[in-house]
Order: sequence, then structure tokens, then C-alpha cells
Amino acid sequence: MALERVVLIFAGTVILAGLILNNLTGNAMWLWLSALPGIMLIVTGLTRFCPLALILKKFGLKPGQVFHS
Repeated sequence: MALERVVLIFAGTVILAGLILNNLTGNAMWLWLSALPGIMLIVTGLTRFCPLALILKKFGLKPGQVFHS
């Protein structure tokens, strides 16, 4: 699996987890868990710096062509 796909799946999972935990507990603080990956996706888009991608590269994942058919 390409590195970019793992980053997108991880970000989506964390966002959904924050929303689900907010609904289950009623504690709005869980929404910060959803906000953090959103903020990091914006930062990555603007700066091309992604801490998760650096970690995944150390585990041997290779970049791919995610948005090409």
C-alpha cells in the first residue's frame, strides 16, 4: 500500500474516532481529536511536511500515485 493512502486512511480514522467518541460521551473535547488531523492535512498541503509520512518511510513504505487511475 502506498504511503499516501496510509496517511489518508489514518487521518480519516482519527477524525471519525473523535466524532464517534464525542457522540458516545457527549464530551465536546473529543472534537479536538477530529480537528488535529484536519489541521495537519492543511499544514501538509501548504508546507509539504508530514510527520506521519516521515515515520511511515522509516517503516519502509514507499510513496505512490494515489490519485491516478
